[in-house]
Amino acid sequence: MKRTILSAAALLLFLTACGQSADDPARDTVRTADVFAMDTYMNLKAYGSHADEALQAAQERIAGLEQMLSVTNSGSEVYAINHANGKPISVSPETAAILETAHQVRMESNGALCISLYPLLKAWGFTTDSLQVPSDETIAAELRRADDDQIRLIDGELTLPEGMEIDLGALAKGYTGDAVIEEMRKCGVTSAIISLGGNVQALGGKPEGDALEPWSVGITNPFAPDTNFGIVQVQDQAVVTSGNYERFFKDDDGNLYWHILDPEDGRPADNGLVSVTVIGSSGLRCDALSTALFVEGTERAEEHWRAAGDFEMVLVTSDAKVLVSEGIADAFTSTSDLPYEVLHYDENA
Repeated sequence: MKRTILSAAALLLFLTACGQSADDPARDTVRTADVFAMDTYMNLKAYGSHADEALQAAQERIAGLEQMLSVTNSGSEVYAINHANGKPISVSPETAAILETAHQVRMESNGALCISLYPLLKAWGFTTDSLQVPSDETIAAELRRADDDQIRLIDGELTLPEGMEIDLGALAKGYTGDAVIEEMRKCGVTSAIISLGGNVQALGGKPEGDALEPWSVGITNPFAPDTNFGIVQVQDQAVVTSGNYERFFKDDDGNLYWHILDPEDGRPADNGLVSVTVIGSSGLRCDALSTALFVEGTERAEEHWRAAGDFEMVLVTSDAKVLVSEGIADAFTSTSDLPYEVLHYDENA
């Protein structure tokens, strides 16, 4: 199967020819901005004469999307959807695009991605400061309300069954990354990199003299979150990671519970993976896939990757092994003692 991910070398040749203009006297000048939004710290970095303008536009876009997609803000579209009591709600093209991607990835993953688990997330306390293990009865009751197949989006109008609530947290930062990169393009920036929590997205390459070099993106070691276990080099791509170390708590017996829930049983997904990094051209799709693959587990994630053909991935298993998909292997460098192997398109290779 032909893959759409270019090698770092090929990307370098392409972007040196048509990337940021060498005529820009400020092409090596970098501007940065730090933002706290969507419950995470974000860092925006842009190069060139239009960097300041681009950063301003990017921050305004982030603020607008946070207002639109927040599950708790009473003025957001998502809040209106969740409190419509079964009535249809008109949604923006942005929200519709996110919902359509959620549906697509849900179908690909046989239901591993589920956006109607918000009541369960609340029951576990992941949306508040009251983290707890809910009773079996509570989990069962809330799980009965979660069924993405009942979500209807027709001609820009969304209808949920009464009592159902959705959360777009598994996709919102990915969509925001795409939107920020587009704002920067509109402002004339051709080299930038943004970090939205666990989502990193690159525009072009990093200016180094007269050339553009790949961006080096570190991938967090889930067993030692203050360190990286590897680095992947990318240009014009998103690198999105979901892991069990991001939001978690322990009970009195030392059992660990994390925020990525399995829609099969309403409990933290424990299917052999502790970290999933997805690399691709769309931040939105990568964001959705990182959650879906985590829930799917190792074998199903590999099958999903081979079937889809439009993304690459780096998996970390619960027994501390790293699996790197073939299309990104040449751009991946291990920086830890974790053993790793390459997954091939032909599983018999």
